[in-house]
Amino acid sequence: MNIAGKTVGEALVTLLEGYGVELVFGIPGVHTISLYRGLPGSRIRHVLTRHEQGAAFMADGYARATGKPGVCLLITGPGITNAATAMGQAYSDSVPMLVLSAVNQRASLGRGYGHLHEMRDQRALTASLTAWSATALTPSDVPDLVARAFALFKGSRPRPVHIELPLDVIDSPAEGDWRVRRLNGPPEPPQGEILAAAELLRSAERPLIVAGGGALEAGPAIVALAERLDAPVITTVAAKGLLPPRHPLHVGQGLQRDPGLKLLREADRVLVLGSELGETDHWLPRLPIGGEIIRVDLDPAKLVDLYPARLAILGDAAAAADGLVRALREGKPAAKPDWGRARVAAIRPEILRPGYALGDKHEKVLDVLRKVLPDDAVIASDMTQIAYTANMTYDMPRHRSWLHPLGYGTLGYGLPAGIGARLGQPDKPVVVLAGDHGFLYTAQDLITAVEEKAPVVIVLWHNHALGAIRDGMIERGVQQIAVTPLVPDYLMLARAYRAKAVSATSLADFEQQLAAALKSGETTLIEVREQIVA
Repeated sequence: MNIAGKTVGEALVTLLEGYGVELVFGIPGVHTISLYRGLPGSRIRHVLTRHEQGAAFMADGYARATGKPGVCLLITGPGITNAATAMGQAYSDSVPMLVLSAVNQRASLGRGYGHLHEMRDQRALTASLTAWSATALTPSDVPDLVARAFALFKGSRPRPVHIELPLDVIDSPAEGDWRVRRLNGPPEPPQGEILAAAELLRSAERPLIVAGGGALEAGPAIVALAERLDAPVITTVAAKGLLPPRHPLHVGQGLQRDPGLKLLREADRVLVLGSELGETDHWLPRLPIGGEIIRVDLDPAKLVDLYPARLAILGDAAAAADGLVRALREGKPAAKPDWGRARVAAIRPEILRPGYALGDKHEKVLDVLRKVLPDDAVIASDMTQIAYTANMTYDMPRHRSWLHPLGYGTLGYGLPAGIGARLGQPDKPVVVLAGDHGFLYTAQDLITAVEEKAPVVIVLWHNHALGAIRDGMIERGVQQIAVTPLVPDYLMLARAYRAKAVSATSLADFEQQLAAALKSGETTLIEVREQIVA
């Protein structure tokens, strides 16, 4: 890469191009002007958001939908603090994100001189929200740190990385080795451990597979492995779409459902591929796993945490599943005749029923989505009760098509994540599933969708309340307070941001409005009030 005559800010843009970056999300500020110098002459598209939190959420949605790192460009101080919530979400859900920010001049760092946007230690904030955070103290540090970030994204558990560039470094002449570095893929699981795992699975009478977000690229191999073993497959919310919905061994998101938990108790061997088995997938103090665990993960900490394994394998889930399929080609596994397909056929209908009155209401709305949305649609959901129901019951036909802020659980995720997904997958329709309260956290991003010609359809579930918190107060005998707020006119609000807006008068009307919105190619908000659902 030729860096002759370029500043660090200009060279950084060219370097990002070399690593395949297509989009950056951000808001230019006085401290990042020099970082923007190289963008007009590059192939990288800059997406202007209306708040830095939206920039990082869009980078998250882009990354989840495409599998490529999302990149955001932030100013010093408030830019970082505004984006911190979204960085925490990406960290919790293992989303690759490169956060590039300015920071005050090197000579002033930590001195408390009172400079603009000054923080005592910006990296101290980002350190707990990222895989790592670093300061480029010299021009030659920049390509080294960028290479390290992309190596992490490709070769280990993907999480956000923050690189801050002091103002005087940004304007310095670029120097050092700015070549794009060759990147290795994730580590291959040791062959001996794969063979040992294959023998454990071969001798299992009641094998079970639990697949998580770390196994998103392992779908075909998991299908082959499940069929060889006659093993039911439970997927976490992050792994929605990993198996075809109608596959006879597909349990679905069964960790929150009694039939799925019964399978866990009965299985004598449980293969866990790329999942931390986190609380937000099951809401239990501990999963009732009755048999021996075989665990595959890129994160060594996951192999020694709450669920000790009979055999723990450090490596890529897709490579491990491929290896297990090859190792199991010879010999017949010892599954019981009433296990696998027979058991899944018996429990799938119960898995897909909410089993509670509000969930039954949600299902009527979700049935419209099932009927109208094409198979390649992407749904970005917020923290809202209808999404919690959908987490359990809504099957997606493809992976990377259900985006939900599971681990960190932040409100305001759905809309900007949906915009990022639409920008990353411009040929796929994107629907945002949001609640009336959480939508207000990032409603200003509507105008980004309009401006960037990245149309999304927002299905706004309107119950005039912080529904989950209200219901929790009722359940615990707490007097209701601050859970039925004054709400805006959502239709006027959306139109103020130059989006279309309609309110469904019935489920049949909702179906018509949804179909029309998808066909129109315009950003549209459809309000669905709870009272229209009988």
